[in-house]
Amino acid sequence: MSNELILRDYQELSLQGLREGFAAGHRSQMLYLPTGGGKTEIALSMLAAAAEKGNRCAMVLDRRVLVDQTSGRMDKYDIDHGVLMAGHWRYLTYKSIQICSAQTLEKRGSFPNLKLLVVDEAHNTRSATAEFIKNNPLVKVVGLSASPFTKGLGDIFTNVVSRSTTKELVDSGSLAPLRVFIAKEIDMSGAKKVAGEWSSAEAGARGIQITGDIVSEWIKKTHEIFGEPKKTIVFCAGVAHGQDLSVKFKEAGYNFASISYKDADEDKQEILKEFSKPDSAIHGLIATDILTKGFDQSDVMIGISARPFTKSFSSHVQQLGRPMRPHPGKSNAIWLDHSGNFLRFQDQWDDLYHSGVRALDDGAEKPKKEPTKEDKEAAKCPKCGELWQTNGDICQHCGHVRVRRNAVISVPGQLTEIMIGKSVAAKDNKDLWLQLCSYVRQKGSKPGRAAHLYQKIIGEFPRFGFDENANVPVSTVTLGKIRSLDIAFSKRRAEA
Repeated sequence: MSNELILRDYQELSLQGLREGFAAGHRSQMLYLPTGGGKTEIALSMLAAAAEKGNRCAMVLDRRVLVDQTSGRMDKYDIDHGVLMAGHWRYLTYKSIQICSAQTLEKRGSFPNLKLLVVDEAHNTRSATAEFIKNNPLVKVVGLSASPFTKGLGDIFTNVVSRSTTKELVDSGSLAPLRVFIAKEIDMSGAKKVAGEWSSAEAGARGIQITGDIVSEWIKKTHEIFGEPKKTIVFCAGVAHGQDLSVKFKEAGYNFASISYKDADEDKQEILKEFSKPDSAIHGLIATDILTKGFDQSDVMIGISARPFTKSFSSHVQQLGRPMRPHPGKSNAIWLDHSGNFLRFQDQWDDLYHSGVRALDDGAEKPKKEPTKEDKEAAKCPKCGELWQTNGDICQHCGHVRVRRNAVISVPGQLTEIMIGKSVAAKDNKDLWLQLCSYVRQKGSKPGRAAHLYQKIIGEFPRFGFDENANVPVSTVTLGKIRSLDIAFSKRRAEA
């Protein structure tokens, strides 16, 4: 039985953005939408609309399992199509819509009469696919990605459409909010790097050293928060690390299945099928990167990060999104960070969370400066390890109250001026916030821009909601600070 494909309002906005981009002359565009936002539904809607007009179109994916998964999704909506992949039972080349693997597209080298090409996981666009796009200027192209930060994407896609942010989808209930716990971290000091990233061999060896802590922390948190084991996915540091974790979980009385590229596809599919059951006998899945693509099981409640990255912000974002998919009864998702990635990428994540993607090739994949020991301790509740919320001093998990140690001391009943250099930018935090709301409104920018600027100036995100009617004078000191932040951002982009 099929279901009618009906897009949500924010998905329609994304689709409208793509139409505007094509009308403006952009032949190849990148569509950004957070993981779980429904990029596949938007793609299917585009393909179905193109086919109805008599146009030939295709969607390319980089793994066979994703081809089958997408074909199944099209069956769900009763969209007629063929699968362009050798040996597939649905090899019907005459159909207007074709779902194909990147490898098949590469082998063919051509695709007669193709009008629209959708590229899934476009941040990992293969060189042969990029060459196909370049050599077929009459084909309109849409890349899909929740993390379009790979260097060189600007050479393939001339426009990025970003109409919805993670914060907006969380606020609307379209994604589950994430609660982060900073746990015992894998020590990567002095570890060997390959192409700027920690080698998987070293990460795996060091990850095994804290396997017991990863298991015990999960047991503690799943019972504290949920009262019982809840479905979990673990991003491990390598095959050996995954196997070691599976053994340690089993010794503790829990069934965690480790899957990797070494396992047969049939075996992996059998495990995934069992895990998808509401009453699954499997408590958790353990993998390196298999679960970062196309894994969209919404009843996963906990994510564990145990693969440290020094620069792979894209992988970090993909992982964070997996447990955030909405599900009946899910009020929030839990993230247990044993990798240090959340603090390592926190500034970038906050920016992406509130503002979305503004440009391609922004240098987001450069090695990150490691937070100091003091930074790490200050970021988490000393009692339970939960990441401090920017808008409060009481831990929402254990109730511990932190004592602020700010350079500026606020006296009750008095206003504290906001200083930039030796000049007064605003009379207090609320005044600065209203200035930034006014500035953003005048420039026609997204509300998230005001929150981002506030965070850069104050050091934390605002406790106030965006004021759509704000109309206060913006001080010259505040304007100067905004300009300096913009210049710094432009320099970083130029260096990238």
